[in-house]
Amino acid sequence: MTTDRAHAGLYLPQVRMDFAAIERRARAAEECGFHSVWFIDHLAPPAGRDLDMLDAWTVATAVAMRTERLRVGHLVLCAEFRHPALLAKMAASLDVLSGGRLELGLGWGSVARELTDYGFTDPGPAARAGRLAETIDILRLLWSGEPVDFDGEHWTLRAAVCRPRPVDGRVPIHIGGAGSRLTMPLVASRADWWNCPSSAADRLAELRPSAGAARISIQHPIGLAASSATRDEVVETTRRRFGAWGGVVAGTPDEVAEALSRERAAGAELFVCQFHDFGTPETIRLFAEEVLPALR
Repeated sequence: MTTDRAHAGLYLPQVRMDFAAIERRARAAEECGFHSVWFIDHLAPPAGRDLDMLDAWTVATAVAMRTERLRVGHLVLCAEFRHPALLAKMAASLDVLSGGRLELGLGWGSVARELTDYGFTDPGPAARAGRLAETIDILRLLWSGEPVDFDGEHWTLRAAVCRPRPVDGRVPIHIGGAGSRLTMPLVASRADWWNCPSSAADRLAELRPSAGAARISIQHPIGLAASSATRDEVVETTRRRFGAWGGVVAGTPDEVAEALSRERAAGAELFVCQFHDFGTPETIRLFAEEVLPALR
């Protein structure tokens, strides 16, 4: 993935959607030249615990096995759910099984109630961020394939080995969020990619220096109208569904391209799209044909 062109990712929270629908959308994204597909990582859907939601890692593995070029990842995995040694093994295994197509999105678990409700210890935000920092250090050490001794504040390893290694010897690490006190220092010191959330999209230029050398992806709820005749309805639907998140971009292909072009100029390389219709193949194709070329 080079910096001379923009790329598209499909954000596909696996809620209210069976696997056949997920697979159909992932295949459409691959056929249309999307870079990646991204899932969520929760023990129950944030929108309601009575809803079905497939496990994050399982669904990503299944999609990887049913595609050939599309990269797979999560925005984001909660680091608190998995011991770093286990996560290293899981990531290396999926990367090998997919032929080197894993993108590892990580966060420090900002939904504290989810941790406590499901029996995880919550040491507080600062400690969770510190544990994520050590987790990333451990991942990269273990992916060397050599025995690892690690003595940290939060984790300890003795002669730990992770085999097989990832295809390229490492997996790209994305950190999501925009908090100046805990998240952005982690981005600058440890991330390959900074995933700017939609809530911070209007501050992209302001926050960019604090991301250090990390490349930029940006996540947006996007309402894409096929014609001016359906524009107002699509805009209203998008705002109703996603307006509370901030960063909504909605309109005709020309309007969406114009809005995203400003972020492209600010350094964004990967646009992770959550579409108003949850990514029907028709909308995925429309974005690929009429929006993405304007960003390159």
